[in-house]
Amino acid sequence: MSKTPKAFDTKRKPNKPLSVLMPIEWGGTKVFSSISGGSELTRVNCEGLKPPFLILCNHGSFVDFPLVVKAIFPYRTSWVISIEEFIGREWIMRGVGGIYKRKFTADMTVVRHILNALTRQKVCCTIYPEARFSLAGINEQIDGALGKLAKKAKVPVVVFISKGNFIRSPQWNKRPYRNVPIKSTLTQIVTREEVLTLSADEIQKRIEAAFVYDDYAYIRDNKIDMKCAQRAQNIHKILYQCPACNTEFMTDSKDDRIWCSHCGASWKMDPYGQLHRENGEDIFCHVPDWYRWERENVRREVEEGRYRFEDMARLERMVNGRIGFQSLGTVKLVHDRNGFTMSGDILDGHFEFNRSVASMRSVHIEYDFKGRGDAIDLCTLEDTYFVFPLTARNVLTKLHFATEEMHRIEEKNRREALKV
Repeated sequence: MSKTPKAFDTKRKPNKPLSVLMPIEWGGTKVFSSISGGSELTRVNCEGLKPPFLILCNHGSFVDFPLVVKAIFPYRTSWVISIEEFIGREWIMRGVGGIYKRKFTADMTVVRHILNALTRQKVCCTIYPEARFSLAGINEQIDGALGKLAKKAKVPVVVFISKGNFIRSPQWNKRPYRNVPIKSTLTQIVTREEVLTLSADEIQKRIEAAFVYDDYAYIRDNKIDMKCAQRAQNIHKILYQCPACNTEFMTDSKDDRIWCSHCGASWKMDPYGQLHRENGEDIFCHVPDWYRWERENVRREVEEGRYRFEDMARLERMVNGRIGFQSLGTVKLVHDRNGFTMSGDILDGHFEFNRSVASMRSVHIEYDFKGRGDAIDLCTLEDTYFVFPLTARNVLTKLHFATEEMHRIEEKNRREALKV
């Protein structure tokens, strides 16, 4: 009789970053900085800043990590890291002070681990408050409890924003790398003295005001040539709705072009990331404008009660850092006002799953996850499931929008009910 594989030990206290790994971290920083087209760092209001402090970083690509190491040199930081990143490399993730996190779950254990790093280990802690890579090179929604966390820890708050990092390797087309210079700014927005006097809401407002960026505007305004023939390859993964005919999921892209297979409208991306209509009047030249327009369309669909998604999906469960993922079978996946629901007969018997709208401020998605197809990451405090829709084409970005818009309405209704 086979033994049940040991699950991740998420209760174990994270290590303080190991000194033996310091040369590797700092050496890796120089390598990644050079291959990314170079990087420029500016520090603002950081005079006299010493650990521990909370670092809030935007998330464009893997290079975010060495950029933070460079910015706070010679100090060290622990990291809040998505649990699937520990697969096959748990020892090094623990060695650098990695703190397990399952995507978009309210886990007080993670909060305790962060506070332990800041208040007992006396090291910095880096958090990616968007909890995912940027999809369109602009800031996404961030955790609304960061002000409370900083207030509890009684440490300075630093915001680290990098521009150009997303363009270098967007999640929907990671290769080839674009030779784009990265400009980073490390800004202390709350000092050690201010964190004691400001309210959690005031700290949160400062964080949200500082956490704004637009990579496409950065390369456009600075005339930075991507020097990449495949600069629009797979951009239809985020620009899934045609603005010429409003049809969804019929866009496609290759090299520097995107087009609609339904109406024939087409656009070409110039070296500075701007789109130009090839067979009609320009509608959206700036990628984030097209992306935001799609969100507004999903918002109306949700508000009018028209939104619903259903498909059969392949289900995989993450076992532990050594085994990785286990394929469980096929389930019915539904996303509607009840949240994400899965049901079906799988490897271990009948399976039922639900994450309510109220419990998910967003959802983590992966375009062609490790070559296995587009995936949705659905978690509980105990399990991580990757869900691969089987027939629906290019739906991930819309699911991302719908999750956030339904949660926004749910929160608005909750607040209004409390006023009654």
